[in-house]
Amino acid sequence: MSFIRSYTKPKVFGFTVLAALVLGALAGYVAKSTDQAWLTTTLESIGDVFTSLLQFTVIPLVFTAIVVGITSLRRLGSSRAARLGGKTLLWFATTSLIAVLIGLAIGLVVKPGAGVQVEPSQAAVEKLAARDQGSWGTLLETLIPSNLFSAFTEGEVLQVVFISVLVGFAAYALGEKATPFVTLTRSAFDLIQKIVGWIVLLAPIGVFGLIGTAFATYGNSFVRPLFSLIASVYGGSLLVLFVVYPLLLRFVGRVSPVTFFAKAWTAIQFAFVSRSSGATLPLSRQTAANLGVDNDYASFAVPLGTTTKMDGCAAVYPAIATVFIANLFGVQLGVWQYVAIVAVAVFGALATAGTTGWFTMLTLTLGAVNMPPEVIATGVAVVYAIDPILDMVRTATNVTGQITVPVLVARSEGLLDDEILNAPSEPPLLTTPAREPIPA
Repeated sequence: MSFIRSYTKPKVFGFTVLAALVLGALAGYVAKSTDQAWLTTTLESIGDVFTSLLQFTVIPLVFTAIVVGITSLRRLGSSRAARLGGKTLLWFATTSLIAVLIGLAIGLVVKPGAGVQVEPSQAAVEKLAARDQGSWGTLLETLIPSNLFSAFTEGEVLQVVFISVLVGFAAYALGEKATPFVTLTRSAFDLIQKIVGWIVLLAPIGVFGLIGTAFATYGNSFVRPLFSLIASVYGGSLLVLFVVYPLLLRFVGRVSPVTFFAKAWTAIQFAFVSRSSGATLPLSRQTAANLGVDNDYASFAVPLGTTTKMDGCAAVYPAIATVFIANLFGVQLGVWQYVAIVAVAVFGALATAGTTGWFTMLTLTLGAVNMPPEVIATGVAVVYAIDPILDMVRTATNVTGQITVPVLVARSEGLLDDEILNAPSEPPLLTTPAREPIPA
């Protein structure tokens, strides 16, 4: 048990995944350079098993995440709390729009993944060949299933997304009458998350097989696409972190970016190292309060942002990673696929409130552009190999946005205390002075 606890610590697990990446690359290089067919076959088998494990979770994860997320929106109160919630969600969506457009722009300019084409399975090839993605009519035909159950059994992810949204809003509208169904769906989601967690523990083995297979097939030429993905994600995230947020703080929130980063830097650093918005939540909430945000509102907005405000994981990264996977598999994305990427980034995080993470958002995005489950699973598994490197800057971007938006909303509602804002920087874990509760 002590070994398992040590293995699952973020730093240990991240190091293990990176070690598996290096060892897999070496094994693949040896297999290719010495023409060892048995080693190539072994690596392929390991990668295929891990990909299959991921693949069978895609459909149930998408359905339960969306339904649970939509029904969770009932938690928002009324009166001023509802107005604050509405403004907060609007800013979440606005900054996500900016972030995903930056991600797409970088993806189109840098073209990560171009130059090496991975061969998807024959089933994936057939599904891709059968899909014309160039018109509204085709999009609607693809979106709406002719049979409720066929969408699930045939792995039509985009149709499952459509069904999930309908069911989610129907359950939301029914309120208490839908409680048994919502409870069951939430339990199913928790079960799937637990299974995904177990599968993720096998990630070093899966990464070893997948990266080994890639190097055994394509040799050193596979290094460039991986580095292009890393550079693209870091470039997009840093643009949002150090350009978009400071401009919004200066011209909308009337807050000095220097003051903001001086008080938020500890939380941002912790997010970068821990790779967890949830673990950073106490620091993030206290940082917002130390920036002058009303304590009651900060206690609402920052936790909400921890689950729905992820410009790194839910906007910049899915956009770039989708372009990367499309390039890797030789899939041409059309105008409507790019529109779908933007829509998922803007509305997907809100629809999956309380469940959003890079895995769910990337899966939803790939499903929205109509990728077959085989390509989704293989693509997600490949990017997982370098996920620890990407996750650091993604999480830092997430947390910065989770603090920035409450500052902007608090300023617009007269809930930003300039005296506290301009006070000397304090360690984020200090207790915030008591204030009057937000009036209704």
